[in-house]
Amino acid sequence: MVAYKWVVLTNTTLGLLMASANSTIILIALPAIFRGLDVYPFAPDAFVVLLWSLLIFGVVTATLVVSVGRLSDVYGRARMYNAGFAIFTIGSILLFALPNTGILGGWELVGFRLIQGIGASFIFANAAALIADAFPPDERGRALGINQVAAVGGAVLGLVLGGVLSAAPAAHLGPVMIDGWRYVFLVSVPVGVFGTYWAYRRLRETAVLGSRSRVDIPGNITFGAGLTLLLAGLTYSLIPYGSSSNGWSNPWVWTGVLGGLALLGAFLVIERRTKNAMFDLALFRNRAFFSGNIAAMLGWMALGGLQFMLILWFQGIWLPLHGYAFSVTPFWAGIYMLPMMGGIIVFAPLSGALSNRLGPRFLSTLGLGIAAVGFLGLLTLSYDFAYWQMATILFVLGCGMGTFGPPNTAAVMNSVPPSSRGAASGMLTTLQNSGQILSLAIFFSVLIGIFSGQLGGSFSTALAGVGLPSGNVPLLTGVVVQDPTGAIFGAFLGINPMSIFLTALNTSHPTGWTTVQPGSAAWNTLTSTRFFPQAVAPAFQTGVRSAFLVAFGITAAATVVSALRGRPYLHEEAHVTTTEPPRPEAGTLAGGSK
Repeated sequence: MVAYKWVVLTNTTLGLLMASANSTIILIALPAIFRGLDVYPFAPDAFVVLLWSLLIFGVVTATLVVSVGRLSDVYGRARMYNAGFAIFTIGSILLFALPNTGILGGWELVGFRLIQGIGASFIFANAAALIADAFPPDERGRALGINQVAAVGGAVLGLVLGGVLSAAPAAHLGPVMIDGWRYVFLVSVPVGVFGTYWAYRRLRETAVLGSRSRVDIPGNITFGAGLTLLLAGLTYSLIPYGSSSNGWSNPWVWTGVLGGLALLGAFLVIERRTKNAMFDLALFRNRAFFSGNIAAMLGWMALGGLQFMLILWFQGIWLPLHGYAFSVTPFWAGIYMLPMMGGIIVFAPLSGALSNRLGPRFLSTLGLGIAAVGFLGLLTLSYDFAYWQMATILFVLGCGMGTFGPPNTAAVMNSVPPSSRGAASGMLTTLQNSGQILSLAIFFSVLIGIFSGQLGGSFSTALAGVGLPSGNVPLLTGVVVQDPTGAIFGAFLGINPMSIFLTALNTSHPTGWTTVQPGSAAWNTLTSTRFFPQAVAPAFQTGVRSAFLVAFGITAAATVVSALRGRPYLHEEAHVTTTEPPRPEAGTLAGGSK
């Protein structure tokens, strides 16, 4: 008979792998999905659908996991985890069977991704808590290390799966023709069905659950609504507004951000005064818990933006420059990201196994330091880098995040009482997911702000050698500069933006414009694979380097936070878990109480 702890480890690892892979799988697969749904990327409503398709999963999981974690502490972690597997599977089936096309089909995609996100929040909130319940302290680091391979590596694996599955040809399933892009969602269905059955059959409650006190309705409402408003405001900051290339001048963005912060402030007041708090804020007085959560949020703030920037770089610049057609760049972008997953797979289990011996402070800080070195390496690359250079840096970044994750998670889970593990796991996931969404707002604002400012000069220089009529150069440059976000997202969606811009000018035919006929020498030059990336690359490189510099600063800050976390703390046994001689403060919370 297999020991119960291994049943928990394998099932939660499967759940985390499935949920984490689906958090990013759409990032690469979205071009094929939009083509399959017949959503024109440059349509007025399409960009909003695109953003929510990418971000709704993270917004939902970030908003729900703390509430779900608290409910799990009261009603049962295994029960709530099992429900999450079932809900996630239902969402995957609905996505596979999307009935409509066009913008309506796009919003159905968003809605069904929301259902997936609800299921994922149940999985994320309980996986680490179930492992902490099932494994003794001296084995917990290794188990969480294996688990973290699924959590962190799954996000990278999702990029690869998205590229591979979305490129699959259509096939017959009995009398029904299945479009290739539907495999992106179909792949989760058998995994979800098996995982749901296995979880219901084998998982059981092993922890003493909290008292079934009244649910903290005001706390849940203010936290959920506040975080949703904040993350929605940050999401809409990515959408151009008026003449601006981003949405920071949109009053609704600031309404969401400030309104969300106000509700989160009200949540803190409510939690300090209620007897049945949704989350025990006193846990943040524990330095191990506080430092581990903040370091995780900052680490994922850097990593979340990194993945998005690298995909834009691969799909919009590097791959077309190396002869890849825009239509196939999403597939190859996923393949070329594999070295990062290699670093995670190698170092996450090793770091988890060593965490009890060396302590979480050393390994977590070392991992973040390695990641910071990786960001510095990205700053040295030209836009037309040799791939071995990028592959090496991606591997280093994967090594850093793989080294950081397991001991940090183990330190957070060890620092809380068993009755609060669900809520603690939920808070850790919330901060990580919120950090990822915040990073997109920060990185994209930095990139587009600098990119749009330098795009005019870069593009005009590239047009000078094409042989266009003199009046066409400023008009074509103006159209591109007016929509830098559309240009870069067109490339992201596997579309050559130049054909879109030229067609728009030929159709509107503004004063001074001489029609560029399809098939002419000028048309062929402008719509060639290399012209657009060559024209925008200098401006893009300046912007992306600035974004990576911000990422380095965030990672450096996370490294400092991790280094200041104090000595290891184990709540159950209230003693220091290293070979160092005990000190007077051993076994105490950061605030001084046992």
